Amino acid sequence: MAQKILAGRCADSTLSGDLVQVKVDQIVLARAPLRAVAEAREAGLKKTTAEVAIAYDTHGVSSTATRARTEEMHAATADMLAHGIVLARPGVGFPAPVHLERFASPARLCVTDEPRLAGVGGIGMLTLVVSPGMLAQALAQGSILVRPPRSVQVLLSGRTRPFVCARDVALELIRRGLGEAVGRIEAQHQAPVVIEFAGPSARLLSVSERAVLASLAPQLGAAGALFVSDERTEVFLRDQRRSKAHRALIPDAGAPCDEVLNVDLGAVDPLYMDETGAVRSVRDLAGKPVSQVLLGGDSGVTLRDLFAAAMLLKSKRVPARVEFLVAVPSRQMLEVLASSGELTDLIATGARLIEPDARVMSGELYPPAPGGLSARTHDLEPGMASPKSVVIASAETLAHAVAYGEMGDPRSSFKRPVRATIPRALPTDDVLVVRDRKGTGEAGKKAALATTAPTPWKGSQTLELLEGPGHIANGKQPPPPPASSRNVSEIGGFAVVCSTLDEVRELAGRAVELAPSLRAVLAPFIPSGAVSLFSGVGIAALRLDAAGAKSVKGQRTVALPPPAQWSEKEPTVISFGTQKVPLTWLARGQERAWASAGTARPPAKQARG
Repeated sequence: MAQKILAGRCADSTLSGDLVQVKVDQIVLARAPLRAVAEAREAGLKKTTAEVAIAYDTHGVSSTATRARTEEMHAATADMLAHGIVLARPGVGFPAPVHLERFASPARLCVTDEPRLAGVGGIGMLTLVVSPGMLAQALAQGSILVRPPRSVQVLLSGRTRPFVCARDVALELIRRGLGEAVGRIEAQHQAPVVIEFAGPSARLLSVSERAVLASLAPQLGAAGALFVSDERTEVFLRDQRRSKAHRALIPDAGAPCDEVLNVDLGAVDPLYMDETGAVRSVRDLAGKPVSQVLLGGDSGVTLRDLFAAAMLLKSKRVPARVEFLVAVPSRQMLEVLASSGELTDLIATGARLIEPDARVMSGELYPPAPGGLSARTHDLEPGMASPKSVVIASAETLAHAVAYGEMGDPRSSFKRPVRATIPRALPTDDVLVVRDRKGTGEAGKKAALATTAPTPWKGSQTLELLEGPGHIANGKQPPPPPASSRNVSEIGGFAVVCSTLDEVRELAGRAVELAPSLRAVLAPFIPSGAVSLFSGVGIAALRLDAAGAKSVKGQRTVALPPPAQWSEKEPTVISFGTQKVPLTWLARGQERAWASAGTARPPAKQARG
C-alpha cells in the first residue's frame, strides 16, 4: 500500500532508482516549526500548495525557560498563516491524536519532523520523517525526494479477549520480533520499511486502535505503518465531519511484501514492557509497587480505553503513595470525557490532569520518582532519563495499578469487563486551531525567522569520538551536567558511536539541534529514514559491523576522508586513532550531496510560489 500511495504521486510509477520525486499532500511541523518555515522562506516560499500544512506548538506548560520560544511562535503566527500554514495552539493536544482526528486523510502522503506522528497510519495515511530542508522543499515546491520503501505485512486474525486492548497487541508485536524483521529487510535492501496491517481482524479494529498499532513504527526502526482505509475509516471521518476526505485504500491482489507475520488476537494476554525493553505477561510483575501512573499521552491509549479506565476506577481512591496523572491525548477527547462524566470519575479517584506537552513524553516533565516505578501507556521517547524506571502497559492494566498501588493482572482484580460506549456526536469546533489572521497582528509584517548556516563537508575531517549520545549534554535541564558530559557548544566536531536503535533514534530526534557540531553517526543499524534525515542536516550516517564496534572502543578520534573518496555501496577503511576499521556510508545519490552541502534545502531559484 505504501508503494501504491507513492506511485500515484510520482512521475515514475515503477519507483525505480535510489531516490524518487513524489508530491506531498500534508506537511506537519512539530519539533522545530520555525526552522522549517525559515528554510522554506529561504527557498522562495510564498504560499504552500499542500492540502494541509500545519505547525503544532507542543509546549503546553509555560515557564520562564520556554518564554522565548513562545514569543517567537506568537510573532511568527501571522507570517505562517500568510504562507498557508495553519497553527495549532498549546492545549489542543498531542500532535499525533489531534492530527488523526482533525486533519489526517487516507491514501495521502504526509511529511513531518515528528516521528511520533506515525500513528496517523491508522487512518491509511503514509507519514515519513524528513529533515528541515526537505520540509522546506515540500512547503516551497510541493514535492520531495524519498527512497522507495519495502513492506512487511502483519496479518491479524481472531478477536481480543476481555481486558486485552490495542496496547497489548502492540506489545505482542514487539515480543514476536517484528523489529527484527524490519531490521533484516533494511539490511538486505537498504530501503525504508513500512509495516502494513491486514487480515480479517484488521477491519474489526477502530481507527483509534489502528493508530495505537501504527505508532509502533519508529520504535521498531520502520519508516511508517499503514492500515487499509475501509468502512470503519469512512465512519470515523463521518463522525469527525470530514466525510469528503475519505478514499479507499486496500492492497492490490498479489502485491509483494518481504515478510509476513501472523498474529492471533485471541491469544494475546495483558502485557507490559519492562525497563530493559523486554515484553512480558503482567502476571510476572504482579505485586510490584508503583509510585506513579501516567494514563494517556500521545500513543498507546484510545478514547475507549480512557472510558474503560474511568469505569473500572469508579468509587475507588488512589493510594497515598501513588501519583496518578492523566494526560488526555486531545482536546476533543477531553470534551467527550467531561460531557459524559468519566472525567469526573477519574478526578474523584484522585487523578491530576496535566497539560498535553511534548516534554511529558521525554520525561522532562513529571519524571519517574527516584527509586520508584512509573507505569505509563505511552511509548517512551528515546533518551529518557536513565535508568528508565518505567513500564509500559495498557490502560486497564494501569487501572489495576491505580486501584491497588501495585502492578497486576486486571483479569484477576476486576469482577467483570466494562462495556464502554463512545458517543458518536463528537465536538469538532477547532477553537485552538488558528486558520486566519484575526488577532494575530499585522499581516504585512514578516517575522524575523533565522536560518542556521549549513556546515559543509568538503575535505577530510578529524572528529572527536563519543560512545553513545549520553555523553552529549543538551544544556537545557538543570542542574548543570557532570564533568564527564560534553556540552555541544564546547566541541568543534564529533562523531557518536551508537550500539542500539534507541540511541540512533535519540540522535535523529536531536539532529537539528546537534547538527552544527555532530558530523557523523556510527552504528550497526541505522534505518534508511534516519539516514536521509541525518544527511539532510549534514551528518554522515555510517555503518560499522560488530568487529568494527569492538575495535573503536577506547579510541578518541576518527579521521573521515572527503566525500568523493567514499565507495558507493562498499565499505571504506577508516582510521580510528591507531585502528583501521571498514565503514559503509549509507547515504545514496542525492543524499550524499545533502550531507556534503550540510543541508537538503533547495536553492531559492528552484522554488516556486
